[in-house]
Amino acid sequence: MNTDMVQKQSSRETFRDAMSRLGAAVNIVTTDGVSGRHGLTVSAVCSVTDEPPTLLVCVNRNAGAHDVIRENGVLCVNVLGSQHEQLSTIFGRRGTDVSERYAAGNWSTLSSGAPVLLDAAVNLDCRVRRVEQVGTHSVFFCSVLDIAIASEPRCLIYFNRGYHSLGSMLEAG
Repeated sequence: MNTDMVQKQSSRETFRDAMSRLGAAVNIVTTDGVSGRHGLTVSAVCSVTDEPPTLLVCVNRNAGAHDVIRENGVLCVNVLGSQHEQLSTIFGRRGTDVSERYAAGNWSTLSSGAPVLLDAAVNLDCRVRRVEQVGTHSVFFCSVLDIAIASEPRCLIYFNRGYHSLGSMLEAG
């Protein structure tokens, strides 16, 4: 064991501390359809398989967007670039009016009709295929219908309870 490591008992707080050190891309998950338009900031997005292209997206069942996503049956994962820190905060703030959230960005749509952030690093437009409840969250398994990829990606990462920006790999050299 690394001598610099601190051993803690397993608890909700310890688990949350551990997960804060699991760096993750910051995403705005959007939806639109029969139940209206909504969206929220999410870091729990993961590829499941590339054949067929499938993602999982974890959403707290208490989030305002949760039931809207479930009822609409579509969503778009908008992977944020380093320029989107403020937009992430707006979409992540509870109680922020949906129209105020969308006024802060430039939006379009792809196949599903869910809002697509035009200057995102990546847009993954999806149809919800299955939903599993685990603890406080629902895990949405989503088939990818359409993908848009920025030509010069920037990435916004959430790590240790703070935002961090990653430039393109060309800048790293």
